[in-house]
Amino acid sequence: MQRATLDLWVGIFVVMGLGALLFLALKVGNMTGLESGQTYTVRAEFENIGGLKPRAPVKSAGVVVGRVVEIGFDNQIYEALVTMRLDARYRFPKDTSASIMTSGLLGEQYIALEAGGESSMLAEGDRLKLTQGAVVLENLIGQFLYNKAEDAESKGAEGKGAAD
Repeated sequence: MQRATLDLWVGIFVVMGLGALLFLALKVGNMTGLESGQTYTVRAEFENIGGLKPRAPVKSAGVVVGRVVEIGFDNQIYEALVTMRLDARYRFPKDTSASIMTSGLLGEQYIALEAGGESSMLAEGDRLKLTQGAVVLENLIGQFLYNKAEDAESKGAEGKGAAD
């Protein structure tokens, strides 16, 4: 009888441990749902989404207000079409802007919403018109190096003109 009781408690402990591991895995993988069950869907078009992925957070003022549901490509305007599901507790004006940001230098990418000043609010299926795509680090480095090369050439040309 004592052996059966011990086996029961070990089994309960193992099940609780597996449940805790599952909970942590879902939290780390951003696979948990929004706090409330009520949501609404909005879309936005971006020139470049960088490394944005489905289930990436949508934040406003640092607070997670939704998740990216789907990322597609619009064949008519040749831009990425991002579908977001926002928690119904958080309402945003129709002139809200969306930007793709990065947490830290090499962190995860997320969508940042900046509320506008319009009185009418976003509703199910609305499209955000003001967007800013992801900043691509390689492009910034290339522009920096190109500008430095241009500066060196212009200083070299000035030096030749003064020497003649």
